Amino acid sequence: MGIDTVRTTTADETADRRREQRGWYFYDWACSVYSTSVLTVFLGPYLTSVAKAAADADGYVHPLGVPVRAGSFFAYSVSLSVIVAVVVMPLVGAAADRTGRKKPLLGAAAYVGAAATTGMFLLDGDRYLLGGALLVVANAAQSVAMMLYNSYLPQIAPPEERDAVSSRGWAFGYAAGALVLVANLVLYMAHDSFGVSETMAVRICLASAGLWWGAFTLVPLRRLRDRRSATREATAPGLRQLVATVRDMRRHPLTLAFLLAYLIYNDGIQTVISQASVYGSEELGLGQSTLIGAVLLVQVLAVAGALAMGRLARTYGAKRTILGSLVAWTVTLGAGYFLPAGAPAGFFALAAAIGLVLGGSQALSRSLFSHLVPPGKEAEYFSAYEMSDRGMSWLGPLLFGITYQLTGSYRDAIISLVIFFVVGFALLARVPVRQAIGDAGNPVPAKI
Repeated sequence: MGIDTVRTTTADETADRRREQRGWYFYDWACSVYSTSVLTVFLGPYLTSVAKAAADADGYVHPLGVPVRAGSFFAYSVSLSVIVAVVVMPLVGAAADRTGRKKPLLGAAAYVGAAATTGMFLLDGDRYLLGGALLVVANAAQSVAMMLYNSYLPQIAPPEERDAVSSRGWAFGYAAGALVLVANLVLYMAHDSFGVSETMAVRICLASAGLWWGAFTLVPLRRLRDRRSATREATAPGLRQLVATVRDMRRHPLTLAFLLAYLIYNDGIQTVISQASVYGSEELGLGQSTLIGAVLLVQVLAVAGALAMGRLARTYGAKRTILGSLVAWTVTLGAGYFLPAGAPAGFFALAAAIGLVLGGSQALSRSLFSHLVPPGKEAEYFSAYEMSDRGMSWLGPLLFGITYQLTGSYRDAIISLVIFFVVGFALLARVPVRQAIGDAGNPVPAKI
């Protein structure tokens, strides 16, 4: 083979890889509107209002005969969706690795989730059970699809490109979330001008997220390709597969050590995201428009933050950049403790700081973990990663709630979350990532 032929082959492979990477970015563009518009902004308050419309005189609804406070129905539905995802993800992940057919499974999960989200247009009156069922299906499907999506990263990007590729994926997602949220907020806040009721505006916003999800999923399904796996192990049912995955991970203790550190500091990240609006409304006395504006600011700045931290990782390595972001999270929480009540400017500054570190922390954690996964086990190991991301973040809200219960202060509750970033920093700093990558059987990048 001549030199020109080798150069042509290399150029063609690079072009194919870039094309596949661009297709991969578009799944984040497709599905992130669900997380932003549906879960973060619109569905919680709306489903709660529907449940209250169906409640009895004491404020309870009775799904399957079980008395549940209408105000807790949304939270319980989210918890149930996590349980479903925890059972399904290891099973689907092992099947994807065994058959090498990730793309059909990704498509199936994405379109089940998109269809359930679009179906939320039918959520009106007292149809709280329909809303709960659609939420469980959509949220579990989103978790399964994200697990498969993440597992493509080590296959579509060589080690030296993963930080940048992962960061661009997160940036695409946050950009889409911000774009659709702006459109949704225009419709919601000016619904009278569009000739629709407030309820109808919310239903349109919910359904539009599902349509967006389904439409843009076509791009990755056209560009991503399956890779036949050499692994042919049988797939065990549900929870047995989860146990088998954890048992296999014990053969890679340094990978488990990273996952433990990630579980802890990510618990802190997820709790800050979920409780910031409570802190803003209850402790700082801010209005709904300010809180929604802060959510939008986080989305916009997370794009820049993810890309900027991806560039920092090229110079300092992913581990050091993540450690720096955990220091930034700690400083941000400390500043949040001292915010004066009734001052939107301070809360917007807090949202800006969160946005700048949020995307990068998540993107670089994903890319670093991809180096620690044994070849042929990508989807299976990313099922454990996804459960750490979505299914195990309960300690933070528990500590937040207990602290508030004991002190009566949301300031004390928010500052208590510093412990997750301090402990996560200490655990991650102790992980010898170069050795962990080598032990997993992967090449070690120059910067990591």
